[in-house]
Amino acid sequence: MRVGPSAWLLARRWGVLVLLSLVFGMLLAALRLPAAPLLGPLGAAVVLATRGGAVRIPRCAFLGAQGVVGVMIASYLSASIFHEMAASWPVFVAGTFSTLSAAALLGWLLARSRLLPGNTAIWGASPGAATVMTLMAEAYGADMRLVAFMQYLRVACCAVIAAVVARVAGTPSVPLVMVQTLSWQGVLLALVIALAGSALGTRLRVPAGGLLVPMGIGMAARLGAHLPIEQPHFLLVAAYVLVGWGIGMRFTPDVLAYAGRVFPRVLGSILALIAVCGGFALILARLAHVDLLTAYLATSPGGADSVSIIASTTKVDMPFVIAMQVARFFCVLVTGPALARFLSRVAHRQEGDGTPCAKRYTGER
Repeated sequence: MRVGPSAWLLARRWGVLVLLSLVFGMLLAALRLPAAPLLGPLGAAVVLATRGGAVRIPRCAFLGAQGVVGVMIASYLSASIFHEMAASWPVFVAGTFSTLSAAALLGWLLARSRLLPGNTAIWGASPGAATVMTLMAEAYGADMRLVAFMQYLRVACCAVIAAVVARVAGTPSVPLVMVQTLSWQGVLLALVIALAGSALGTRLRVPAGGLLVPMGIGMAARLGAHLPIEQPHFLLVAAYVLVGWGIGMRFTPDVLAYAGRVFPRVLGSILALIAVCGGFALILARLAHVDLLTAYLATSPGGADSVSIIASTTKVDMPFVIAMQVARFFCVLVTGPALARFLSRVAHRQEGDGTPCAKRYTGER
């Protein structure tokens, strides 16, 4: 049976996508940036999509990958995190509120300037987990591509600055543990929750349900039923790759050109947010009696997922960092949709024109 030219062309595109993903991912890993398995494939997909070489990522695979990421976030949670929050709740409330307020203010300023369409600026500035914010943004009408651009640019900036802070503070690094000892029951349970939860969330039409429903089920299984949830590294890497491809393939030359035009202002807003959070970190270090890098990572707007990766490779107070990030993450999950709608509506009302400007550069999605 002969294979037609279109099949060969598709195979070649997949080959180029895999090769570029490996090259970009290894380059980012060599630079010690977090989430390299996601950012490398995302960059490779953007290159192909904007040069007419896009391939179709199966929807079921994309949703299943979201489920794996949701279970991964649930696996970060432990009873000690909530004990940490309860013991120092004024510090956690103040730290969470200060970072959220600064991010909301900068997002509102970007939305008011009409630099970005609709409520994209608000979601792009939201300091939750970058992958979660990107996926939730689409469910609430924002432009996923520009939100991903803002979120992962902030992740990269936070990672670089965290490395600088660690070097200045003299904090030693901790090598990653690559060899895992896993139980097949824990791995199977995590896989079932990821796949079944993502399917259920999609069927029930929950916003970003492919990620949030598995995360909720995983939390209930881990904290409520005390069941083991374990995921091998290769499964997490595969999930990040699929999510990166799924997001990157949505880019068009117009969107990429627009992102380039808004890059200076977006970068300026990100650096301003990091600077403000750095000031909060100095205060937090004194109030909570923790080292400077721990305080910086706790208040960092990089997102719970990427900050967890950075914290795991440095000698810091890991429970404190994760507890602060998780507290802020849940606040964004609960308040994010309503806050985005409110700030976007106020910004557009003050401009006298509430019509989203997305069509100027993207057309209908």
